[in-house]
Amino acid sequence: MDKKRRTIAIDMDGVIADTVSHFIKWYERDYGLRVGLDAFEGKPEAEGLPGNTVRKYVVTPGFFRSVPVMEGAKEAVLKLSKNFDVYIVSAAMEFPQSLIEKYEWLQEHFPFISWKNIILCGDKSIIGTDYMIDDHVRNLDTFKGTTLMFTAGHNVGVIHHRRVNNWKEIIEFLKEEV
Repeated sequence: MDKKRRTIAIDMDGVIADTVSHFIKWYERDYGLRVGLDAFEGKPEAEGLPGNTVRKYVVTPGFFRSVPVMEGAKEAVLKLSKNFDVYIVSAAMEFPQSLIEKYEWLQEHFPFISWKNIILCGDKSIIGTDYMIDDHVRNLDTFKGTTLMFTAGHNVGVIHHRRVNNWKEIIEFLKEEV
């Protein structure tokens, strides 16, 4: 009898989609000023750029559709899908215009993820997978399985979840779990 495959919930923004580098790129395009990743360190993501710029971008058509893929994410998620049931989970309801953009983005960059394994929701506390990879503490704190906190500027001071800095570290950790 086959052993039941374990399940993983993987966040989009800040985990497989490099939203911070995209904020920086759009800010330079619109204001002619280059900011570094340190602008996002130690503060909520929405406060990483002057004014209300981050909030403006997340409601701008095309923003989510054009976000670059996080380095190593595509290859790592493909590798994980061989041993785990992988679900992409995004709390997308706050920005409803992002729903179709996120779906199209996943179809382009992660075509091996079935539409049945894409969960666009409002509150991730309902997710019941074995593992969750996310950059936001609020999602990890309510999760009942094993958490992996993807390093981001807004979570630098958090120490109560297992931290992973990149996709290579995630693969190494989950290799032990198979």
